[in-house]
Amino acid sequence: MAKIGITETVIRDAHQSLIATRMTTEEMLPVLPLMDKVGFHSVECWGGATFDSCLRFLNEDPWERLRTLRKNLPNSKLQMLFRGQNMLGYRHYADDVLEYFVQKSVANGIDIIRIFDALNDVRNLETAVKAAKKEGAHTQIAISYTTGDKFTNEYFVDYAKRIESVGADSICLKDMAALLTPYRAGELVGALKKAVKIPIQLHTHYTSGLASMCLLKAIEAGVDYIDTAMSPMANGTSHTPTESMVAALQGTEYDTGLDLKLLTEIRDYFMTLRKKYIESGLLDPKMLAVDANALIYQVPGGMLSNLLSQLKQAGKEDKLTEVLQEVPRVRKDAGDLPLVTPTSQIVGTQAVFNVLMGERYKMVTKEFKGVVRGEYGQTPTPIDPAFRKKIIGDAEPIDCRPADLLEPELEKLKKECAEWTEQEEDVLSYAQFGQVAVKFFEERRNKKYNIDSKHSDYENKVHPV
Repeated sequence: MAKIGITETVIRDAHQSLIATRMTTEEMLPVLPLMDKVGFHSVECWGGATFDSCLRFLNEDPWERLRTLRKNLPNSKLQMLFRGQNMLGYRHYADDVLEYFVQKSVANGIDIIRIFDALNDVRNLETAVKAAKKEGAHTQIAISYTTGDKFTNEYFVDYAKRIESVGADSICLKDMAALLTPYRAGELVGALKKAVKIPIQLHTHYTSGLASMCLLKAIEAGVDYIDTAMSPMANGTSHTPTESMVAALQGTEYDTGLDLKLLTEIRDYFMTLRKKYIESGLLDPKMLAVDANALIYQVPGGMLSNLLSQLKQAGKEDKLTEVLQEVPRVRKDAGDLPLVTPTSQIVGTQAVFNVLMGERYKMVTKEFKGVVRGEYGQTPTPIDPAFRKKIIGDAEPIDCRPADLLEPELEKLKKECAEWTEQEEDVLSYAQFGQVAVKFFEERRNKKYNIDSKHSDYENKVHPV
């Protein structure tokens, strides 16, 4: 058994899970030289919600962040999370935009691209895989893990085989909602290892309190890599602490080979950041608590809080149990959707409407219609034609890959944002985040103008014209 490789998530998914992706590049910089010495399998540092958060909340250029990370982590493989045909945005994009995004991500420093699709529809991943391989990146496809009658070992093994056949370099079993249990993790990883030749990685969250045990059972079953987070930003809705897993495996056949003393230095730095986040209110201690509700209701933690929030706004908190009972029914009607972003929000909101209206599907959201029509791709189980007709009426169902219906759009987008473009990558920020990106571009220009004006004033004072 080879040693276990560790993907460190502290500068991406860990702070996305605990503080809504608000760690700044400036806060990361001092610790990067230490992290670069560790010898992690990879440092997950970009993609997911970091792009949105940089533009929307931190007034940072996400591309500049990536270049800075690349410069300061010269010996580490940089990894990103990528939502297939959705890229990092919230709709399907034309292939030419996706290919350009992958090209620029790799050119600016990404080594490993983890690609997933909310419906586990491999058609929504094929363009991204081809583009990543063309650019020479390691291409990892993630299986969106979920539970239910449909989701047997056979389902996941079949999907893993299809992933391998489209050219993935590795597979990630991605348990975003912390629904895995330890023995299930061992059983499933064992089945995947027998079925495919490419490496397997496990990504799970600590929400239900089972993550460390899941990782250990997966390691015993042959998993190659695991995702962890430095302890100050671990646990709760984040991941298993890195130092704990390194210590647990030391001296065994699975030894990571990582230096605990060096990790302790890194921990000290993140402890000061954690203290700052707690004092500012950015890190709510509730986020660090174990919540086993996900296992009871088979509903991800974030989805549960969303449902409660929607019911509170309607003054109907007492209907929560009814809504939780309605969720699996809506999910089944919609083709056994895995409950991950964005499908968890779509199913949850529709379940709330069904309960509050007193009649199922009396009111249907635009997004739910989109799922049933096929705008997001092929659902794990075919949707009943009569139900589809009831929801979408006379609209034409989409049975092909949704992006096949999209015209090339890169040149059009370039023209639309030409007045703000300062670097080639700006069109990709604009493509995904529209007016949010435009606001950032305007602030960037104003900041530059103000700096130039101050410099000009100084020049005039020193060298009067």
